[in-house]
Amino acid sequence: MSREPESQTDVEQVDVVVIGMGAAGCAAALTAHDAGARVVVLEKSGAEEAGGNTRVSGGGWFHHDDPERAAVYLRALCGDRALPEPVVEAWSHGTRQVSAWVSSLGVDVGPHGHYNSAGAEYPELPGSDCYSGLHCVEGILGHGRLFAVLEKALRDRGIDVRYEMPATRLTTDSATGSVTGVVTAGGGRITARRGVVLATGGFEGDPELVRTHLGLDDVPVWGSTAATGDGLRMAQEVGADLWHMDNMMAVNGITDPTSRHGYFAMFVHSRGVIWVDDTGNRFVDEFVPSGHGQALIDGQYVLHPHRPMWVVFDEKTRSAGPISGSADVLPVGWNVLMNGYRWSADNMTEIDAGWIRRGETLEDLAAATGLPADALAESVSAYNAACTAGVDERFGRSAATLVPLLEPPFYAYRSGPMLAWTNGGPRRDEHARVLATDGTVIEGLYAAGTVSSTFSWAKDGGFHIADAFVFGRIAGAHAARRIG
Repeated sequence: MSREPESQTDVEQVDVVVIGMGAAGCAAALTAHDAGARVVVLEKSGAEEAGGNTRVSGGGWFHHDDPERAAVYLRALCGDRALPEPVVEAWSHGTRQVSAWVSSLGVDVGPHGHYNSAGAEYPELPGSDCYSGLHCVEGILGHGRLFAVLEKALRDRGIDVRYEMPATRLTTDSATGSVTGVVTAGGGRITARRGVVLATGGFEGDPELVRTHLGLDDVPVWGSTAATGDGLRMAQEVGADLWHMDNMMAVNGITDPTSRHGYFAMFVHSRGVIWVDDTGNRFVDEFVPSGHGQALIDGQYVLHPHRPMWVVFDEKTRSAGPISGSADVLPVGWNVLMNGYRWSADNMTEIDAGWIRRGETLEDLAAATGLPADALAESVSAYNAACTAGVDERFGRSAATLVPLLEPPFYAYRSGPMLAWTNGGPRRDEHARVLATDGTVIEGLYAAGTVSSTFSWAKDGGFHIADAFVFGRIAGAHAARRIG
């Protein structure tokens, strides 16, 4: 299954090279192979960590039975960041076929009974009625089940997967500019007679790219840190245009300061919590209904959360139950699935480790965090008054979530926020072909998955896995029949 060319200096010839083996890369490789192409998959991580965010995701995909309504929903989610209509049509028809395709790999698929079972995350938008739930392998969320199915399908077909072999650059034809193959980190060269598929994931694992395009500094990530923008850079080097570079999904996350991986902060046992900025001032409704990255605030769909914050709570909330869920609650995320971390039931392990600051009084907490004491005290006082009144006049937080912060000690941690994934990368067309800055096709180069997400703005649950499958399959099929 895993091998290298006999000599790193040999120029090897195959039909299709797929870079990355998450959902998009696996879909591309399987589809190209089944169409008769000789395929090589290059995966930068070792076998035990391969698969990128797909490996640690919920492994669920958006399911629907109405491409016309799905297209309406996607257009509405894009807002004023419209996508080309051929891309919308490819997405809406392709997402309808995902459940059947996964089933064709020899497993049962079905709806998950809880997550996203109530319908779309943006029910107010036209077309949201198309949302028919989140489908998963055997209807079970997470635990790496989807990636295990994909990896087995590659192995069963004898597709050549080369672990610990990152690609470093693309090769091109000097006369036409078309992509002809790849160079690996070891100096090996592979010629792809029909095409190269970039399926390298996003750029959330690269602090400089995150700082440049998202304006966030040194933030933790929820998934694989191998998503360092490799495909983005390789595509730019051959003249690719970019899209969606300022779009992302971020969440309220908490982390061990010595680690780059974070944990979802869920606060399901008590809603006695507020967010304040570095000035100590509360700045948003902490529990505004939101989708996978955006929320409707002041009449606009905006990133939520979108900036660093301190998350403040009291002893009652601390003792109510764990802030972050373990695998028996939500079996997703790198720390939970790959590192096997189980959050303490009373949050004290994490407090004692210094992940969460503590103060016997709000003034003590301000000293522990560096927040201005007067502003922090005023923010808590104003919030508690809103709880007493049952109305959050400033930010409109639901009365059902207004739980006061009254019982000392008080606690706080800094959230970067935590990046789940980025959306931006090389622009592509409905055939998953990468486009140059002048709008022309870069022949022989394809992109799928979060290296080049379809979603220009808002997105719903299961959209990213569905999108990866749709355009991974499109890329694999188109490359397999292309004459180089």
